[in-house]
Amino acid sequence: MTPARGKVYLVGAGPGAPDLITVRGARLLASADIVFYDALVHPGTLALAGHSEKIAVGKRCGAHSTAQRFINKRLIDAASRYRTVVRLKGGDPMLFGRAQEEIDALQTAGIQFEVVPGVTAALAASAELGLSLTQRGVSRSVSLVTPRVGDGESASDWVKSVCNADSAALYMAAGQQGALASSLLAGGLPPDTPVVIVENASLPEMTQVATTLGALQGAAERTTHGPALILIGRAFRRAVFRLHADARDRAAARQAATTPLCA
Repeated sequence: MTPARGKVYLVGAGPGAPDLITVRGARLLASADIVFYDALVHPGTLALAGHSEKIAVGKRCGAHSTAQRFINKRLIDAASRYRTVVRLKGGDPMLFGRAQEEIDALQTAGIQFEVVPGVTAALAASAELGLSLTQRGVSRSVSLVTPRVGDGESASDWVKSVCNADSAALYMAAGQQGALASSLLAGGLPPDTPVVIVENASLPEMTQVATTLGALQGAAERTTHGPALILIGRAFRRAVFRLHADARDRAAARQAATTPLCA
């Protein structure tokens, strides 16, 4: 067996915008021999890798993806051939990025690795709204959860985590808003709990849909089905008021533009 001579870097690409990757992450991409990248990595971020070999190993809900065990094997094999191997993951590798499976596989194979953190989507969405996840006197706890369960995994008590936190960010929750709302209402959250759906956080095509927990199912119809994060809690009440006011102003402007002037 040929001993591994390379090192694998698990790099967080950030929430979407290419210029939100860390300086260390950008430097590693520029020097990488080979890059294995996720489906949601922005082309502009991938371009930082220059002429390195680039292999898509995207994992995205509702679409074809590469099996995790195959990704692990590709990383191990690459480390025996290349000096700098980058595994580029959306957001932060250690938050819903399945980094632990890859770390365990690399350690078992005796391969050196390093994790380079990235900006996770919840922080980018909070920045887009201009509202802190930990507003003084309003939110002293934040829960980052996903309701999605992988094959062979037991369900988690994510509802309890959300209900016990002042603010919550739901990852990989798009397409199941009705079931989410029903579960959280049954868990004890009131129907008027503020909710904001942020799609494509940090990108020019970013959209925000403000609603309440009781009306979450209907609000989902106003989304564009891009990568979405659902923010829940009193910390987002001002965003709901502001976005609703903006929507009323736009509706009034459209009506004024189509109303004929009296002779």
